[in-house]
Amino acid sequence: MSTSWASKSSTWSCWIGEEGGSREVRSVEELLTRPDLRGKVTCLSEMRDTMGLIMGSMGYDPSSFTEDQFDNALNRLQQAVDSGQIRRFTGNDYAQDLAKGDIAACVGWSGDVIQLNFEDEKIQFVTPESGVMLWSDNMQVPNRATHQGSAEAFMNYYYEPAVAARLAAYVNYICPVVGAQDEMADIDPDLAENELIFPSEDTLSNAKVFMALNEAEERIYEQRFQQVIGA
Repeated sequence: MSTSWASKSSTWSCWIGEEGGSREVRSVEELLTRPDLRGKVTCLSEMRDTMGLIMGSMGYDPSSFTEDQFDNALNRLQQAVDSGQIRRFTGNDYAQDLAKGDIAACVGWSGDVIQLNFEDEKIQFVTPESGVMLWSDNMQVPNRATHQGSAEAFMNYYYEPAVAARLAAYVNYICPVVGAQDEMADIDPDLAENELIFPSEDTLSNAKVFMALNEAEERIYEQRFQQVIGA
C-alpha cells in the first residue's frame, strides 16, 4: 500500500443502562463477576476489544503481552461464560438489547453510547478503572492504483477541519483532526465538549491499542478466543 489514512476512532469500555436501580459498573472485574448482573451482560465477539479489556483489568499491557498472559485472561473469560455471567457475545447488535432493557451492562463502542444516550439518558459510557482500548478506521490506496492522486485528494478532503467536524457529528467517534473541535462548536456545542469525540490527553493516557500480531499469532489467538465464545 502506498498511502493510508487513519484516525483514533473510538474508545472501548464497559457501559451500562441502569435497570431496576442497579449501580454503575466501574471495572471489568465487576462486569464479569457481580451477582446482580448475572445473565444481563454481553461482551464483544471482536477478540482485540474483549480480550484487551480483560488483560488490562488483570494488570497486563494489551499493547505488549505474552502468550501466558493472553491465556490467563482467556481463562478468566471462560469462567464468566461457565458461570452464566455473560449472556452472549455480540457485534453491534448489543445496542438494541441495551435500549430494550434486555441487558444491564456490556462491552461496547463509544459512538453507539453517544447515540443511545440521545434517546435514554440512563445509558452511559463508563471508563473502566483499568483503562480503555483504542482502534482506528483506515483508508488505503493499493500500490498499483491508476488514480492514486485522486484517492489521496479524497483522503486529504477528510482532513479539512470543517469536513472532519461534520463527519464526527454524524458518526460520533473520536476525531483526530486538529481544528475540528472549533468547527464542531458551530455545529453542536455539546458534541464539541464531548470527551468521547474530543478526548483530553488525560483521557487518552489510560488508553491502549491492541498489540500488533503476525499471521500465525493472529490465527492462534483468534482460534482460542472463538472456542471460548462458542463461535
